[in-house]
Amino acid sequence: MLCDIINTNILVLGAITMVIDFHTHIFVDQLAERAISFLEEKGNIKAYLDGTLSSLLVSMDNAGIDISIVQPVVTKPSQTETVNSWAAEIRSERIIPFAGLHPDDADYKQHIIQIREMGFKGIKMHPDYQSFFVDEPRMFKIYDAIFENGLMLMLHAGLDVGFPPPYHCTPPRLANVLDTIKDGEFIAAHLGGHAMWDEVEDYLVGRNLCFDTSMGIEFYGVKRLERIVKAHGSDKLLFGSDSPWSSQSEELNRMKNISISQADLDNILYKTASKKLGL
Repeated sequence: MLCDIINTNILVLGAITMVIDFHTHIFVDQLAERAISFLEEKGNIKAYLDGTLSSLLVSMDNAGIDISIVQPVVTKPSQTETVNSWAAEIRSERIIPFAGLHPDDADYKQHIIQIREMGFKGIKMHPDYQSFFVDEPRMFKIYDAIFENGLMLMLHAGLDVGFPPPYHCTPPRLANVLDTIKDGEFIAAHLGGHAMWDEVEDYLVGRNLCFDTSMGIEFYGVKRLERIVKAHGSDKLLFGSDSPWSSQSEELNRMKNISISQADLDNILYKTASKKLGL
């Protein structure tokens, strides 16, 4: 499968390789226009794409991205099965969705089992949209159930432009979780905590979790990213764009121009993701 993918879109970075974008968002076609409009207004932000699967695929072709990981957000428990059924339907060689789960879901254990049985590799949760603090006691049983089923957990981390304080996944709170759960496959989006990168370096760098690079170098800066690559390890970093809220092409071009080794760049662009996804 990977050979076919590599042949469709190759990016030369000193050697032939591939690119996996670990953090993208799309919506059901019928809802995409309304969802994008709502989120643009809520966050005072402009989308680069229209939120549909077809627009993401065009963006991937233009950027030279082989695989995108779609990260759905379930905003109320009743959406869980509908969102995950749709996510399973759009799965392809180039689109690998995570599943969604809501912390208020009374049937979370059964839904986590279903998610595993449907072939998903991980679950996305958004503490701000889903109104939970990552280190509140009720969450630990949910984390345990996710990891017992062999799934990864992607968390929005740090500030969200659509919400005022208090923010629900800060680096100190996430560090509290890591102090208790030693072996879980956590991924903290936005380099561990959007707009909280001093705290990321103080509390999270070197810990047992991955960061994605989404939305992005223009915010946290080249020097900080280079420092975190060295201190945290490129094998715990995943390239992500947060498309449609940033440009896949621009994020990838920025990543290609930072001063790190080819081996580190390959880890970030695809090797770490490939291992986690079992590709």
